Amino acid sequence: MTAATRRATPHDAARLAELLHAFNTEFDTATPGVEVLAERLRTLLGGTSTFAVLGGDPAVGLALVTLRPNVWSDGPVALLDEMYVEPSQRGTGIGGAILAHMVEICRDLGAAAIEINVDESDADAMRFYERHGFSGVDPDTGERAFFFYRALGPGA
Repeated sequence: MTAATRRATPHDAARLAELLHAFNTEFDTATPGVEVLAERLRTLLGGTSTFAVLGGDPAVGLALVTLRPNVWSDGPVALLDEMYVEPSQRGTGIGGAILAHMVEICRDLGAAAIEINVDESDADAMRFYERHGFSGVDPDTGERAFFFYRALGPGA
């Protein structure tokens, strides 16, 4: 199956927000709500450091990516901030199509690398990303990669 994918625009912010809200709700994670997310997405997608890919018509999945400069390369490093496919559409190929389109955009933008953070318990996601050419180990040393986090907001 070849799924329809496209790069999102600020006009897609509401649908992206609905999907992101559904993602967090599915996994019992806090969400600021669709309206707040949509407003943030309109702003972010109007700039140059964030892009999203939608899959399906109507959209049933997304990849949300931020880009940052990096001292080690001429191009930016891309971070796949969020990847989500509605539960009823998982296993149909839409996730792989979204990911492939995201990689293509990163190449077109001159990104040097793509980083993805995956929860340790999410074996399905790890297998998915590995199937699509990503690795949890440094290719030069074979050492496992780790992600560290520190919240800085109120109550942190």
